[in-house]
Amino acid sequence: MRRIQTISVLIVSVGLLAYAQEPKPAAPAAAKDAAEKEPPLPPDAHAQQNIQLNGKTIAYQVTVGTLPVFDNEKKTGEVVYTAYIVDGKDRPVTFALNGGPGAASVYLNFGAIGPKHLKFGDQGDSPSDPALLTDNPGTWLDFTDLVFIDPIGTGFSRSLVSAEETKKQFYSTENDIHYLSRVIYDWLVKNGRMGSRKYLVGESYGGYRGPRVTHYLQSQLGVAMNGVVLVSPYLNPTLDENADVSPMQWMMTLPSITAAHLERAHKLTPEAMAQVIAYTRGEYVTDLLKGRSDPAAMTRLVKKVTEMTGLEEEFVRRSGARLEIGAYLREVFREQGKIGSVYDSNVTSFDPFPFSPYQRANDPLLESIIAPTTTAMVDFVTRVVGWKTGARYNALSYSVNSQWDNDSRALRNGATGDLREAVAADPKLRVIIAHGWNDLSCPFMGSVLTVDQMPVMGDATRVVVHEYPGGHMFYSRPDSQAALRKDVIEMFARH
Repeated sequence: MRRIQTISVLIVSVGLLAYAQEPKPAAPAAAKDAAEKEPPLPPDAHAQQNIQLNGKTIAYQVTVGTLPVFDNEKKTGEVVYTAYIVDGKDRPVTFALNGGPGAASVYLNFGAIGPKHLKFGDQGDSPSDPALLTDNPGTWLDFTDLVFIDPIGTGFSRSLVSAEETKKQFYSTENDIHYLSRVIYDWLVKNGRMGSRKYLVGESYGGYRGPRVTHYLQSQLGVAMNGVVLVSPYLNPTLDENADVSPMQWMMTLPSITAAHLERAHKLTPEAMAQVIAYTRGEYVTDLLKGRSDPAAMTRLVKKVTEMTGLEEEFVRRSGARLEIGAYLREVFREQGKIGSVYDSNVTSFDPFPFSPYQRANDPLLESIIAPTTTAMVDFVTRVVGWKTGARYNALSYSVNSQWDNDSRALRNGATGDLREAVAADPKLRVIIAHGWNDLSCPFMGSVLTVDQMPVMGDATRVVVHEYPGGHMFYSRPDSQAALRKDVIEMFARH
């Protein structure tokens, strides 16, 4: 994880990557996990439901169930999933994972692609708003069955081993990929779906999981995905290292900060963003690299960046035209006493500690989404579907995140190697990398720069980056959600 002064980075759903107050360390755990002392989880529960989509009724069965995780012959955990299945021949199945680490799949489920929708993640949404589920016009259920997976420690999924073993088996980068891949394999076997076309969608840290799970399934478990959709992915985490010398960090932040300004000025268009991208990978990076060899370069940078972002010229000058995310989020709405969200800097809340030298409060968007998503999911699972449990539901677990093995070499290397290998091995595999322009937690420019360096491998359209208005959860905006749905339908139609 990257650190900026005392601000910590949390990658969640929605994964999400948040500049937030440092979570307090988890209390020391007993030798055995508390889950062992809890009553067993209920058997799988089913309910028949329907939605109206484009004037048609879609009937489906929703199942909330569990899949065991084993270490050799010992049961070590239980993964809870929510599946939506429509009767029909030759229907594809799509598996969905959020990120964190520590985020349940509720964000993709109720926010993006499931059949029911909960409004959250936009400016003005309140944690105390009624958690009302409505038919989702952006759902993918009309063209694919959907299975939402909650990793251990999220949702109702739980470990059955000691705290030390839990961290080793479930909160480490490699084992996370291995057991989640096996969960997908086991669901396919349990439900007789090995012969179905298969897709995977992952958001944020789930976007890191996506290529790695795809490659592991393909190369180790013998299950090939037909397509992958990475939503606001944490794809290449070390792209911005060595910020004192490398321009990469600043190349990633400038376009998203500019997009937020263009949106506030009602000038955000694909054409405007194409000019921003061209300047970023052209004159901007060239002038940054000139440094003191060309004193006029800084003058040009400050003038242009001030014009693009709408920030005060003095702030840009003192920043060296290098816009650090935490400083920007506190600066952009400072006169209003507000602070912007790292997931979408145009989503704001009042800063409760405006005179602190660093951000002390949690991210504005994170603070607003945990209550409604938890309320809606618990009510849906326990009352609507009838999967009765008194266990706590974790929409977003700071405990999981704080225990995660962030120093893993595999994590630092990112998922692009697995992405390249999976695409190279399967000439029919297609990948969509989807971003919101305003996202500063997983900036779209990082994926643009990463994909630009990949070999074509037969067809350049097999791996594409799509950008939409909005932030990390750009799908909270109806137009962006509809555009993502259209792009995914086109990908499915190619098989």
